[in-house]
Amino acid sequence: MEYLSAIVFLVLIAGTLIITAHAARRVKTDKDFYAAGGSVPGWQNGLAIAGEFMASAAFLGISGLIAFHGLDGEIFSICWFASFFVVLILVAEVIRNSGKYTFIDIVSYRLDPAKIRPAVALTAFIVCLAYLIPQMVAAGALSRILFGISDTAGILIVGGLMIVYVSLGGMMAATWIQSIKAVFLLVGGYLLAGLTMSHFDFSVVQLFDAVANSPELGPQWIQQGGWMTNPLERYSLGLSLLFGTAAMPHVLMRLFTVKSKKQAQKSALWTMVFMGMFHMITFIFGLGAAVLIGPAAIKAMDAGGNLATPMLARYVAGGAGTFTGELFMAFIVSVAFITVIATVSGLCIAASTSFSYDFWFKVVKKGSQDSGSQVKTARLAAIGIGIVSILVSLLLKDVNVAYLSGLAFSIAATVNLPTIILALYWRGLTTQGALTGILTGTALSLFAVLTGPSFMKEAAIFPLANPGLITIPVGFLTTVLASKLTSDKESDARYEELSVRAHSGLGAE
Repeated sequence: MEYLSAIVFLVLIAGTLIITAHAARRVKTDKDFYAAGGSVPGWQNGLAIAGEFMASAAFLGISGLIAFHGLDGEIFSICWFASFFVVLILVAEVIRNSGKYTFIDIVSYRLDPAKIRPAVALTAFIVCLAYLIPQMVAAGALSRILFGISDTAGILIVGGLMIVYVSLGGMMAATWIQSIKAVFLLVGGYLLAGLTMSHFDFSVVQLFDAVANSPELGPQWIQQGGWMTNPLERYSLGLSLLFGTAAMPHVLMRLFTVKSKKQAQKSALWTMVFMGMFHMITFIFGLGAAVLIGPAAIKAMDAGGNLATPMLARYVAGGAGTFTGELFMAFIVSVAFITVIATVSGLCIAASTSFSYDFWFKVVKKGSQDSGSQVKTARLAAIGIGIVSILVSLLLKDVNVAYLSGLAFSIAATVNLPTIILALYWRGLTTQGALTGILTGTALSLFAVLTGPSFMKEAAIFPLANPGLITIPVGFLTTVLASKLTSDKESDARYEELSVRAHSGLGAE
C-alpha cells in the first residue's frame, strides 16, 4: 500500500512543483506575489476559493464527525455553503473596490492607519494560524495511511512543501494548485459517492434505512442532536461559520486577485456553485463509512475520525489488499494530502501578507520599501510562519480538524467582522472604538477557546465549546459602545470618501 500511495503522491507533487516553478518565473512585483497580478478570471477564482473550503475539514473532518455522531456534522457543509451569501451581499464588491491587497487597507483608510494597522494585522495573523493548524493536523493523520510514517513526519512534509510553494510562487502558484486540486477533489468525491451508493442501490432512502437499522448506529445517526445535544452549541457554531467566512483573511485576499468588482461577484457565485456540488455529497461519505466500515474500526485507525473517507474509498473499490481498493484509496488520500498543502499555502500567504505588507511595509517602513524588498520580506515571513505552524501542529495532533476549523471562524467573526462591516457601513465608527473592539474581541475569543470544553474538558471555565454566540455580539457591541464614547473627526470625514470608493473602485490602487 505504501509503495502504491507513494507513486500516486509523488506524481501529484511533481505536477504541483512544476506549476510552482512556472509561477515563480512570473512573480516580478509585489502585486504578482500578493494577488497573482490581479489577472485571475472570476470562475477560476471561485474554484480556488471553493478549494479552500473543500479542504481537510470538509473532506475528512466532516465525514469523521458524521461517521461518529450522525448528521449533526452536516452543519459545517450547510453553513459554509450559505456563508457565501453573506460574502456576496456584504463584502465581495466593496472589498474589491476599496483595498489593494488585503482588507486591512480598507479599515486603515477609514481609521488612523498608524494605530489600526498593527492591531488588525495581528488579529489576521492569529486567525490564519488558527485555521492553518487543523490542516496540518490532518496531514499528520493522512501520512500514516499514505506512507505508513508518523504524524510528525507528515506534518513536517506538508510544512516543508508549503514553505516552498509560498516562498517561490506566491498567490499565483497557490491559485493554480488550489484550482487543479478542487477539480481532482470533485472528480474523486463524486466517484467515491457513486461507488458508495452502489452498495445501497443508489437510493438515499436505503442508505438511511441501513443506518437506522444498524445495531452499532441506530436512528439517532440520522436525527438532530446526535453530536450537539446543547442547542446553544449548535446555534453558536452555525453563527461562527456563517459570518466568519466574510472575515477570513485568506478568503478576502482572493477578492483582490480579480480585475474588477464584477469578477469579484462572479467569484462568490462560482464559489457557491462548486461548494454546493461538493457539500451535497459529504453526508454520503460519513454515513457510508459508518455503515460499511463502522465507527469502532474508524476510531481504531484514527481517534479524530479523519481517516473515515480514505477507509471508505478502499472498501467500496474492492477492499483491503485488492489492487483497485488500494489504488483508489491512494488516489483519495493523495488528493486529500494535496488539498492540505494547497489550503495551508493560501493561509500562509495571507498570514505573511499581514506581516510583510500590512505591518512591515505600511507601519515599520511607512510605505518606503521597493517592490523587490517587499517580496523578499514576504518570503522570509512565509518561512517563519511555516516553522511556527509546524511546531504548534505537533502539539495538537489528536483533535478533529473540522472542530478546530470552526474555532478559527469564531475568532474571525468576533474580531475582524465588526471592524470591516462598521468601517464600510457606519459613519459613527472611531479609531478608538475599533481598537477597543479588536482588543476585547481577541482577548475574549482566546479566553473562550483556551478555557472552553474543547481544551479543558470537564474543568472548563467557559461553558460553550463554540463561543461565537457570545463573542460575536460582544465584538460588535464593544466596538459600537466605545465608538459612541469617543470622537474621531477624521474617520467621520473619510466615511463619505470610503463609500464612494467602495462603490466605484476609484483610488483603490
